[in-house]
This record gives sequence, structure tokens and C-alpha cells, in this order.
Amino acid sequence: MAKAAQNINLSPSRDIPFNKLVLSQSNVRRIKAGVSVEELADDIARRGLLQSLNVRPVLDADGVETGTFEIPAGGRRFQALSLLVKQKRLAKAAPIPCIVRDAASDILAEDDSLAENMQRVALHPLDQFCAFQALREKGQGEEAIAAAFFVTPQIVKQRLKLASVAPALLEVYAEDGMTLEQLMAFTVNPDHARQEQVWDAVKNSWNKEAYAIRRMLTETSVRASDRRAVFVGVDTYVAAGGAVLRDLFQGDDGGWLEDPALLDRLVSEKLQAEAETLASEGWKWIEVATDLPYGYSHGLRRLAGDPAPMTDEESAVHATLLAEYRALEEEYSGQDEYPEEIDARLGQLEMAMEALEQRPLIFDPAEVARGGVFVTLDRDGSLAVYRGYVRPEDEPCEETAVQDGDCADAMGQGGDVGVSNWKPSAISAGGTVITSGGHPIGADASDEEDDGALKPLPERLVMELTAHRTLAMREAIGRSPDVALTLLLLKVVTDTFRTSSASGSCLEASVRHVYMSAQAPDLKDSVVAKLVDERHAAWEADLPLGDDAALWDYLTALDQGSRLALLAHCLSFGINALHEKVNPYGAGISASGLTRRMAHADLVARAVDLDMVEAGWEPTVDGYLNRVPKARILEAVREAKGEGTAQLLDHLKKGEMATEAERLLKGSGWLPEVLRRADLAVDDGEEIAEGQGDDAGQPEDVDLPAFLTADLADSVAAMLAAE
Repeated sequence: MAKAAQNINLSPSRDIPFNKLVLSQSNVRRIKAGVSVEELADDIARRGLLQSLNVRPVLDADGVETGTFEIPAGGRRFQALSLLVKQKRLAKAAPIPCIVRDAASDILAEDDSLAENMQRVALHPLDQFCAFQALREKGQGEEAIAAAFFVTPQIVKQRLKLASVAPALLEVYAEDGMTLEQLMAFTVNPDHARQEQVWDAVKNSWNKEAYAIRRMLTETSVRASDRRAVFVGVDTYVAAGGAVLRDLFQGDDGGWLEDPALLDRLVSEKLQAEAETLASEGWKWIEVATDLPYGYSHGLRRLAGDPAPMTDEESAVHATLLAEYRALEEEYSGQDEYPEEIDARLGQLEMAMEALEQRPLIFDPAEVARGGVFVTLDRDGSLAVYRGYVRPEDEPCEETAVQDGDCADAMGQGGDVGVSNWKPSAISAGGTVITSGGHPIGADASDEEDDGALKPLPERLVMELTAHRTLAMREAIGRSPDVALTLLLLKVVTDTFRTSSASGSCLEASVRHVYMSAQAPDLKDSVVAKLVDERHAAWEADLPLGDDAALWDYLTALDQGSRLALLAHCLSFGINALHEKVNPYGAGISASGLTRRMAHADLVARAVDLDMVEAGWEPTVDGYLNRVPKARILEAVREAKGEGTAQLLDHLKKGEMATEAERLLKGSGWLPEVLRRADLAVDDGEEIAEGQGDDAGQPEDVDLPAFLTADLADSVAAMLAAE
């Protein structure tokens, strides 16, 4: 006969007066650090005791119950109740719900205490997020939720934000398919469709860190710290209907502005308003641009204004500040360092005096009538106004020059020597082609697919790349006096002894500054641009440029080395290694002239040991890789990293291919053909074209992301394994 299963008997529950309860020494919780009794006491006072105490009768020496009960499990609740009794918020004899264990039970008190603390299961974070959301949906505010659970309102907002992520992603998180940090990253963009799209893109990627997710969710936005946003002001942008993305989980520098087109319009309108204000000063022209290109003022005469004198009131304030500054310096002159508050006060005085000393310039009204102003944004987002520039065509003509018919040239009609070629106001003229990112506005810049054959680089891209090379050559020529002198001699000898035209040289020996009409946006901020500008500023500060007699004496007194250095610097501005469109009708450069110019440029590049890698050029997505077909991208990776690595990228879409290629080519030293030197470097007896990368032809050991190999054919995987 089968034995009946034994029924389980649970310990009975009863209410026991608080003053009949004591804390058991069998309670295993000994460490009190981090245990908050005060918050639990407040919670019990608000909602009552949610969980009964586990107690056992206290026996005397004869084993008889004394009427007192000890608590092996529930000590923190007992301490919270004790605090309420001490605060007279709970009566000493108040009945406390308890589960009473039989004194003769085989289960030890320590066993009960340990089990209660170890077998509890913490609430999953998602359950907490959804619970907060349910409370809010039922009318409980964020402040009330925070007060009820003893957290800050910011934490409640964060939890509610997490609960608002796309339901599909919350399911992934609930099944441990993503980390909490990744889920937090998705809150930066409220668009559920975009969240799911980004997760589909990164879930099998080698890089699905939180920062990468944030970057993808905000890639079409503009940071609030961007100089355009600083100039306009986020409040103004929001008032105009713009939306701002915020990250509640980490510093976001004010968030991201979602409508770049609106921001650009507000910037343009504010700059135009500033220009209209400046028009009252009487200038002939004002040019407005969010970005001024490198060399915007070349060929323009800079007006020399006189600082406006201080008013009597300003002079008195300046004298008072200076007196206080000198008194503090004298008082603390014997100390090794100033006290902190004195040092801070001296800094305040210096700033106040500097603000008074930086006077606005006053220009000759006659010069103002023919001069102009550039209005743009500074790097920090402040308004930058550059006053006092005169174009050559606006220069006054001498009476004799007018009589002799020479004024046409002086006004810029008979030549372009010294004339700035950048005239933004002419961009909107009829017939002018306006381009954006190297493509005419309105043109379809879709991802072109080709048959895999290498096609010539786009002409606009070649023009931009040779602009980089021209500027780098200028910098190199400027520090190579001997090469510059040889270059000058070559040009003048050719001009003197050749009967035919010698056009096509890479040196404009006039010297006329050659402006780069096609240039990448980062050209003016490149390393070589800064070197050229610094050297130019140093010479300009020393030269007595307003007095021809004084300048003649200065040049005569220079030592030979300084004369050669100055010659090299001046000649460097005539370097023209630019690719230009060939004009078959005679105007501009001919095909043979362009060929000769580029060959001549190679000669000079070899002489100055030009290295475009050292000059700072690298193949980036925006500067090169997105501008060429996929076949060009693969060829670049193949030359730098080998055939196997190129095959790993072959199945990617162009955007992903360009991004991965940028990462792989970074630091490789690879250069496109147009930036390479014509002469070849020799490596172990084999000739390798310069710019093909240091790793070309070497065994491949490339740390590529796993997702790049996910869709490869078995044959490719076998080839890689064999290598």
C-alpha cells in the first residue's frame, strides 16, 4: 500500500506586542554599513509593515516559555520599529505581525536568518522602470514617486526615460540581450523606429558600445556646444521650433539640436542682422560667411586705424584699477606666492584694465568709403568682425595714371596680380555653379555602383587634393632657401632663354599669390597652414611695410641668411601645383601646360623631400573615401593592407566600407596617386611606390570586426585561413 505524502505545516502567525520582542543573537546580519534604518522607518510609518517578523519563543533555564520572543530574521525591520517607538510615533505595546516558529523546531535560528537574506531575489531593473511608469500613469507625480522610494527626482526621470525605449528593445534587455549601459544610450533619441534601426545595425557588430549607439542616434544632429549653436543660443533655436535631444545619464554639453537646417538659417539671419548694423558705419562692402576660407584677405590692403581715445570717465576708472593693482603687488612683493584671494583679485583687475585698453579703431572716413568688413563666426561661437580691407579695384587712382590710361590695371581690369580671387558675393551671380561637398547642388550624389574598374578620380577631388599638396609645398619651400633660389633661377633662366612661351611652370615668379579655388573645408586648419601663417606673421611684424625707403634700408641691412629666408618665404606664395580644368579654347591652362606643371611640381617635391603623410594628410571618410567609387576604396586598402583585408570589405555597402577603410588606413601612410612623389622608395631591393602603405605585401594580421566576415563566401574564408 502506497504511503500517503506528508502534509506541510506552516508556522502560525499572530500579533505580538512590540515590548515583548527582542533581537536574537542568532541573526547572521552583523555588518551595519550601508543599512539605512531611518528610510525604512519612514516607509513603515507611511504604508505599514509589509512583511511579518520571524520570531521564536524565549525559554528559561527549565525550558519554559517566558512570554518574550526573539527575532532571528527581520532585525532591520525591528530596528526601524524601535526607532518609531523612540520617536513616539508607535506605541510600546503596539501589536506587531509575526510568524512564530516552534521552539522545538529542528531548523536552527541561524538557518532561518541566513535563508531570509540569501533567498530573496532582487527586482529586475526593467520591472522597476515599468513600475515607476505605472505609478505615473495612475496620477502619481515624479516628486511623489521620488519621496516614496527615497530617491532623487532625477533618478525617477531616468527610470521613466528607460521605460520609454522601444518595446522591442526592452524585450531584448529583459532577456539579457543588451546591457543596461546600452539601453541607457538608446534614450538619447525618442524615435522608436530609429532606435530599432540602430540596434539592428550594431547588434552583430564588433562595436556596440554605448558611445557608438549614442553617436549613431545623434549623427544627424548638432551638439549644443557647436559654435553655431553658441552663437544663436539654444533658447532662440527652441523658440523657433527646433527640438533638442538630451541625455539624462551622462553629461551631454547641453544636448543635440535636431534641426541643422533651422540652425543654419538662424545663424545666417543673425549674421545678416549684424551686417546691417555695421552698414551704418559707412563701409563700401560687407561680406558675411559662417566660415571664411584660408587666405580670404590675400591681395587686400589692410587699413591702419587709430585706437579711440578713452573718455574722462574711462581714464579715471583705469587709473583707479591700476593704482589698486600696483598697491597689491607692492604689499605682497616679499612673499613667494600670492594668497588665493589676492591672486584672484589681481586677475580681475588685469581683465578689467585689458577691457578698457582694447579700444575700437577709428579709420579715415575716406578710407571707410572704399573699404569693407568681413563678418563671420569665431571658433568659440562669438561674433568676429574684421574691419578695414580695401580691394585693389577700389584703390584711388593717381591723376597721371588716369591720363596715361593705366588706371584700368590699377583697378583690377588689366590683370589679377595681388587680387583676392575670393568674392562670395559673386557666388549668386547668374551662371555660377554652387557646389556642396564637391557636388553641384541638386545633383544626385547617390552611392554609385560600377563594374569594379578603376576610373579616374573626380576632377573636383583632384583639385582639392592638389590644393593640399600645393600648400604643403609652400610650407616646405618657405623653409628651404637653397631650393627656392634654384627654383627661381630655373624660372628666370627659362623665361630669358626660351623663345616660346614658358607657361606651365609650377612657380608664378611674379610673385602672385595663387588662390586655391577648390579646397577642402579643413585646409585652413591644417598643420601646414598654421606653419605658413605663423612664419608670415613673424616676417610681417618685423618689416617696415608702410615706408618704401625704410623697407629698402631694412632689406639692405639684412644678413645673407635672412635675405635668403625672406626670399624663400615670398617665393613660396607663388607655388602653383594645382590641377585645373583644361581649356581647349586658349584661356587658362592647356593640356600640355598642365602636364608640365605637374611634372615640374614633382621635381620640386623631390628637392624639398615633401612627405604628405608628415604634412598631416590622411584618407578620411569626408575628405576622400566617400568621394570615390568602391573600387577605389578597395584598391586603397589592398595597397596598404593586402588583398585579404580588401576582400573582407568587398561585401559591405559603400558607407560602411568607407568607415572601415578609414579605420584600417589610419596611420598606414597610404596616399592616393595624386599626392605621391613620382620618385620611388626602395625597400629590400624592390621598388614600392611612395604612399602605398608600410604594410603592403606583408603577412596580414589585421584585427577586423567579426561582422565583416559574417557574410563572406567559404572560398574567401578558406583563402584567409591559408594565408
